[in-house]
Amino acid sequence: MMRSLLTLALLTVAASAFAAEPQAAVTDPSQAGPDFPFVGEYVGAVSVLEGRAWRTVPIGLQVVALGDGKFEAVEYMNGLPGAGWNGRDKAVLPGRREGNVVKIDAVPTGITLNGAVGRVGMPGSTTAVGSLHRINRASPTLGMRPPREATVLFNGRGTDQFKNAKLTEDGLLAQGAETIKPYSDFTMHVEYRLPFMPVSKDQGRANSGVYLQRRYEVQILDSFGQDAVFNGAGSIYRTKPADVNMSFPPLTWQSYDIRFHPAKFENGEKIANARVTIWHNGVKIHDGYELPNKTGAGKPEGPDPLPILLQDHNNPVRFRNVWIVDHTKHPNVDATPKIASPVYGLTPPGPLTGPYGRLVH
Repeated sequence: MMRSLLTLALLTVAASAFAAEPQAAVTDPSQAGPDFPFVGEYVGAVSVLEGRAWRTVPIGLQVVALGDGKFEAVEYMNGLPGAGWNGRDKAVLPGRREGNVVKIDAVPTGITLNGAVGRVGMPGSTTAVGSLHRINRASPTLGMRPPREATVLFNGRGTDQFKNAKLTEDGLLAQGAETIKPYSDFTMHVEYRLPFMPVSKDQGRANSGVYLQRRYEVQILDSFGQDAVFNGAGSIYRTKPADVNMSFPPLTWQSYDIRFHPAKFENGEKIANARVTIWHNGVKIHDGYELPNKTGAGKPEGPDPLPILLQDHNNPVRFRNVWIVDHTKHPNVDATPKIASPVYGLTPPGPLTGPYGRLVH
């Protein structure tokens, strides 16, 4: 674990528009309560004294609400996950809200954020040693148009491709829908939005999943600011964690792009495992991984294709822009994302742009 560069983080934002007390699961930001405005991502750089020389170090910060004015901040060396972080060095910092201010305890310096830009320095000192600013990342595959060979499963205009489908008042697809048709070899694009559930923990925090062939679950969960684990967001449920946790904050639209190859059977015996490649918010988190067996409560493996389920775990997860290319009919169509590797630094000053996608200040 990296030794934290922060002693005290004071995050000051105008929270008057979010005065309502939070509910158990909130889908409307205006009803999310006073903690929600602090939730999000920040990037910047600090100057660190090494021997007699100063060195500029990029950092990223993810701020997570835990309910009742409690917070957890995760500080990443070199930038945010998928955008500069070295994959190793980070610090987890406890915090709390005091009125319209959040204080996060760390050592040896401190940060003060006014909601847009931040100052890094010792508490009470007039000398700044760095700066941060808030960003709102967007997946580069949001709004990805289906190829002409694709079947549009849901685009807000109807649910005829699903059974057990329910539309929300704002025209989104609720969790629990299952495709009417079975699918064998396919590429699938799914966009989803998680509710804000700060007082919930672990598997109770915005849980859903994409059940491929009703057998293999790609986990959907609010894992923002957490480690990549075998039952966290992007995992092949209880089988393999994501290579990197690319979760964005709750109430942010996110995306999965999934290339699935079915298991092969001969005379009732499996001769080859199913394989899957997955992009989470534009970053590849599984690359041709072989699925050794069904996951969790999935149906037993077999030679026959089965439908795809958007799991209902009693949390209000919402979906939009869902489409699929059936490669048993279109074997030569490549519908996977074409995104350059999102590896670059996030050291200000200057606009933050790059192959990762849009960084909206």
